[in-house]
Amino acid sequence: MQDFSIWLQLGFTHILDINGYDHLLFLLVLTAPYTWKQSKSLFWLITAFTLGHSLSLALSTLGFVHLKSVWIELFIAITILLTAIQNLWSLGSNQTLAWQLMYSISTFFGLIHGLGFSGTLRSLLGSGSQIILPLLAFNIGLELGQILWVLLLLLLSVLLISLIKLPNKYSTIAFSSLGILLSGKMIYERILPFTT
Repeated sequence: MQDFSIWLQLGFTHILDINGYDHLLFLLVLTAPYTWKQSKSLFWLITAFTLGHSLSLALSTLGFVHLKSVWIELFIAITILLTAIQNLWSLGSNQTLAWQLMYSISTFFGLIHGLGFSGTLRSLLGSGSQIILPLLAFNIGLELGQILWVLLLLLLSVLLISLIKLPNKYSTIAFSSLGILLSGKMIYERILPFTT
């Protein structure tokens, strides 16, 4: 299973797997405030997230960072909740301030999500000693899946704004509220192991 294309496909399908929808939900709430006209700003925001999760994916997979998966999964749900709240909080505020804040948040949250990706990659690698090529291919696959998902979200934004004439403010509120509800449910479910 050392073949580059197999690991690439595993990374691609991992991020688009609806059963592990937390990463997709995070990208949804991260993308929600942006329209196609703001895609350049969104590109830099997604790049910040990518840099964060690529770094922590590499460090964790190579054994330099280790955190229990129950904590990682809880923190991932919290990143979704905080991003959705930030979207609602920044509606109508100074966009420069909101952008600078979101860039930092996105990078930090990317570090947390990378730890979640590394758990999957480590379980797939098993005890094999060859990890650089799978790590690279898996990460590229993640990025390709992430780009596809963000493009689909931007196209949805175009449809909502152009065809339905829905102001972006309302779709941001709707998607962020969905993020708050689903991440709240995830947080509750992920806290339960600590209480039993």
